[in-house]
Amino acid sequence: MVLMIASAIVTVACCLAAGRSVPWQGRQSVIVMAFAMIGMVLAAGDPRVALLAGVALLASAMLGTAGLRGATAVRACCHRALGSLVMAVCSFAGVAHGAGVAPGAEVLSGHGPHLGTDAVPGIATVGVLLLLAWTVADRIRPHPRTAASRLLAVESWAMTVGVIVMWAAH
Repeated sequence: MVLMIASAIVTVACCLAAGRSVPWQGRQSVIVMAFAMIGMVLAAGDPRVALLAGVALLASAMLGTAGLRGATAVRACCHRALGSLVMAVCSFAGVAHGAGVAPGAEVLSGHGPHLGTDAVPGIATVGVLLLLAWTVADRIRPHPRTAASRLLAVESWAMTVGVIVMWAAH
């Protein structure tokens, strides 16, 4: 679970260092995701924390795309919103199964046994695959080579890794 905390810190650091190239909607989304990841790891599987994190992540995802029509950062903010939604689903899966992220949880045991009987892990799996595909596709398309774009690329991958680790732990 150290990987979740590290990815949360890297994501926030890169997003804030990118400055004005990330609108407030994107910054709040990244900060909420980081607090949710760190909180769930530190809460050691408390379903109340998982529920609170899920609700905060849902609200953050909705707010993360508010008022962005026509903005240049709309794709990146929608990518962050998708990450928030996937994390919210993972949080709710933790509540449904009676626990959040447990320290030392086996990463490979994640959603496998529940896919046939529970829709929430299946939805989370589809969300993770979509998030990963979006991250890869966004890195394939040409970007201006600026310091901010490099920071945002690192932020995007760190967020995706954190979401994947959270998904695998549930």
